[in-house]
Amino acid sequence: MPRISVRGTEMPSSPIRKLAPLAEDAKRRGIHVYHLNIGQPDLPTPQVAIDAIKNIDRKILEYSPSQGYRSYREKLVGYYKKFNINLTADDIIITSGGSEAVLFAFLSCLNPGDEIIVPEPAYANYMAFAISAGAVIRTIATTIEEGFSLPKVTS
Repeated sequence: MPRISVRGTEMPSSPIRKLAPLAEDAKRRGIHVYHLNIGQPDLPTPQVAIDAIKNIDRKILEYSPSQGYRSYREKLVGYYKKFNINLTADDIIITSGGSEAVLFAFLSCLNPGDEIIVPEPAYANYMAFAISAGAVIRTIATTIEEGFSLPKVTS
């Protein structure tokens, strides 16, 4: 029988997945829930986007190129230039969401055994992404009283 990898057994389940049933239960009890997770915005989609979907003149909706459409990446180059960040379109990879971007960054920058420091509270999936990269997260607690700022560095 196949065995699950060490990575697979160490991988924590997503805290967001644990919260979803609690949110559904709260809604059943008449409590309004603001979904700030897994692509559940509470803001309306801009009408221009809705119209573009309704009026699309295509027969096939294929995957986009894996690095993202070049025209979009070139527009991002112009956007970042406003902030004195000089990139080329080839420096940019478009992802389907923030989680994919963070995972790609962890996998491309971290080696097994590397340690990273993360202030808490933090994005819930950092731990799973670190395990995927073979890295270890070291947390630093922050507090609301101090505006969730990092501790002062003393010498």
